[in-house]
Amino acid sequence: MPVNAVTHLNFRGDARAALTFYQSVFAGQIVMVTYKDAGNVQDPSEADQVMWGQVAADSGFRVMAYDVPSHLPWDQGENAFFVSLRGETVEEITTHWERLSAGAVIVRPLEPAQWAPLYGMLKDRFGVTWVVDVVSEYDPS
Repeated sequence: MPVNAVTHLNFRGDARAALTFYQSVFAGQIVMVTYKDAGNVQDPSEADQVMWGQVAADSGFRVMAYDVPSHLPWDQGENAFFVSLRGETVEEITTHWERLSAGAVIVRPLEPAQWAPLYGMLKDRFGVTWVVDVVSEYDPS
């Protein structure tokens, strides 16, 4: 079963524009889920910002992005990206999570989320932030 690592870019309100730009450069499909779409609005002024987005091209190009909510720290020079690790099964993702978490700071425990069977975030012992999840189909309805 394939496991993919994808650059996950972090923005403060510019994720939609960035993803649209990257799609214009690399072609492919674009998907964007807002905080409102996911039922995860913490600040009404940010409801239409991107909670998760991706451009995926037939060439193999992939990039993910989101808008960091204002209640979380964000510094373009310090945490401009994550590495997103996505897999197809709970078992494979749990195994990778357990290995990555050795000496790590757990930002969000690996557990079921509204948008994925499992989702978690950690900063590994080298200071790299990983977002880890089990892939699930997004149903916009």
